[in-house]
Amino acid sequence: MKYRNLGHTGMYVSELCLGAMMFGAWGEPDHDAATQIIHRALDAGVNFIDTADVYSQGESEVIVGKALKGRRDEVILATKFHGPMDVAMGTPGGDPNKRGNSRRWMIQEVEQSLRRLQTDWIDLYQVHRPDADTDDDETLAALTDLQRQGKIRAFGSSTFPAARMVEDQWISERRGLGRFVTEQPPYSLLDRGIEREVLPIAEKYHLGVLSWSPLAGGWLSGRIRRDQGAPQTRRAQMMPARFDLSLPANQAKLDAVEDFAQLAEDSGITLVHLALAFVLQHPAVTSPIIGPRTMDQLESQLGAVDVELSTEVLDRIDEIVAPGTTVADDGNAYVTEALVNPWMRRSRTR
Repeated sequence: MKYRNLGHTGMYVSELCLGAMMFGAWGEPDHDAATQIIHRALDAGVNFIDTADVYSQGESEVIVGKALKGRRDEVILATKFHGPMDVAMGTPGGDPNKRGNSRRWMIQEVEQSLRRLQTDWIDLYQVHRPDADTDDDETLAALTDLQRQGKIRAFGSSTFPAARMVEDQWISERRGLGRFVTEQPPYSLLDRGIEREVLPIAEKYHLGVLSWSPLAGGWLSGRIRRDQGAPQTRRAQMMPARFDLSLPANQAKLDAVEDFAQLAEDSGITLVHLALAFVLQHPAVTSPIIGPRTMDQLESQLGAVDVELSTEVLDRIDEIVAPGTTVADDGNAYVTEALVNPWMRRSRTR
């Protein structure tokens, strides 16, 4: 497996990163089984693990911490903060001071993450989402302090809009603070919205891009097809509205999936490999984050690093879902050069 510089930090990460979102109550509850998946990924050359405090309310971090005993130095370890820890995400109520991007909450929660992960430092500490109630000056200053204390090596953002990304770079420069060196946005064959502004901005500021949901939450796993009826996946059970085939938006996704599945078959590869290889070939993307729940899912994804899509296949992808668009989203009023010129989003060599 090849390795790529993470946002000019000098830390090199594997072409595929392992996401631990589905370890614990949200997915694989057996800690030993989750540990085996982590070890298999490490043995295959994966050296970056991404988790978050809110994944299974801290259980994911606990699993990762146990799995890395004796192997911590092999791994670039990332986690995130922002979401509520006293109530489940999406549940109303809870203590408003136990969430968000404030200095108070960040300082408290980083200590909890270090404890759960059984480590003295976090390589990449990420702000999970923007916080309208906290000035970014405060967040960046607190992150800079943690970096100077040695508790984190670098910090990044996740799912930030392009304008916010630019503003944060400006704040860091004007205030003499550390800066975000990575962004973690959603990106897949079905969700190409970040090609409009986020990816060009990431390239401009030399940010590493660790894209999440490259299989579009399971839509591109090969298990959701027109002839199979309603999906019976773990995610479909957790988020039924996202997979309700009676909804027009989901029907549009299904139509695109069928086209992509046929393209994969014609290309002699799996749909999973097509989806991951597409993300890998964008020059602004450092590594996609895969989130397997089972060993079989992991094995089906690892081989994607050896797939390189031809110009003809990439052109056909553009025909199925146009650059810069999200399936069923017709609100695109401006097309940038990054969308018009295909070579601005495709590596010539890998």
